[in-house]
Amino acid sequence: MDRETLNIKKWTVFYPVYINSKKTVAEGRRISLSNACENPTCLEINDCCSHLKLPCAIELDKAYPRDFMQRGRVRVLLKKEDGTLCNPAIPSRKQLMLRVAELVPRHPGRVKKQEPAATSTAGPSKSSKGGKKKR
Repeated sequence: MDRETLNIKKWTVFYPVYINSKKTVAEGRRISLSNACENPTCLEINDCCSHLKLPCAIELDKAYPRDFMQRGRVRVLLKKEDGTLCNPAIPSRKQLMLRVAELVPRHPGRVKKQEPAATSTAGPSKSSKGGKKKR
């Protein structure tokens, strides 16, 4: 690696909260809810950035300022020092978030949680005379 990739302080910071569908905009989500993914991790984001051929580095000891319990962040190099893009398909930080958010659900480390189908959804149910009391 050359000299410019070693100075990661100038790289773009990417917190998992930015693409988390469980968070609100006030809590730090930066993309629309329809594009966001559920509970991404730093390792998944790092793997997606590597898949997109972008230099990246994980900082597990760092925390998100609005929620200090959220540990870890990823630093990504979008532009080299001379201003050329590392990956021409990803010109901005927003575009990076959108691409990573669509790749994370397909990450091989994710286990798809399939709920078993309910066997008796249309079966007779016990009908009790509950509800609000009339006064």
